[in-house]
Amino acid sequence: MEIIPAGLDGLKILRPKVFTDLRGIFVKTFHQPSFQAAGLDFASAEEFFSISHKGVLRGMHFQLPPHCQTRLVTCLAGKILDVVLDLRHGSPSFGRFWSGQLDTNTRDILFIPEGFAHGFLALENNTLVSYVASRPHSPEHDFGLHWNSFGFNWPVKNLIISERDQKFPALSDFASPFRVGCANS
Repeated sequence: MEIIPAGLDGLKILRPKVFTDLRGIFVKTFHQPSFQAAGLDFASAEEFFSISHKGVLRGMHFQLPPHCQTRLVTCLAGKILDVVLDLRHGSPSFGRFWSGQLDTNTRDILFIPEGFAHGFLALENNTLVSYVASRPHSPEHDFGLHWNSFGFNWPVKNLIISERDQKFPALSDFASPFRVGCANS
């Protein structure tokens, strides 16, 4: 597995090896020794997926302390524009965002550390996105920021966004509780 810095402090693109033969493909999406060798502290506690129509925007989501999550995000079918925003005080990339495409051709996996908001735009119908989280979902700590409040220019005008995501506060109205190295205690 190749591990590539993604421009924000701690954010990584994981490029797994894809094995192809006459049957199709085989992809190893997680390998603890590779993570440890790269200094990535991650243990899976929960896994889930979403299927989205073209034009669906999901985000910008995170869990508040003390239930911060590190996440592995990959697009198993279709194509997404993935966006991540660093909310960690003390980080050299605090307040900055990263965006990139994840799709079925590259099989890239995004490693998102604790203290980042995450969202994506589905660019194709029936887009299947997998999330592996380091902590279980905690409804009382589940939160987000308004998708259009941090300077990112989404490339689609007629977005499909949940009522919940529409009601999140703007970044300017959010006092981030995150620090570099958020403790899950």
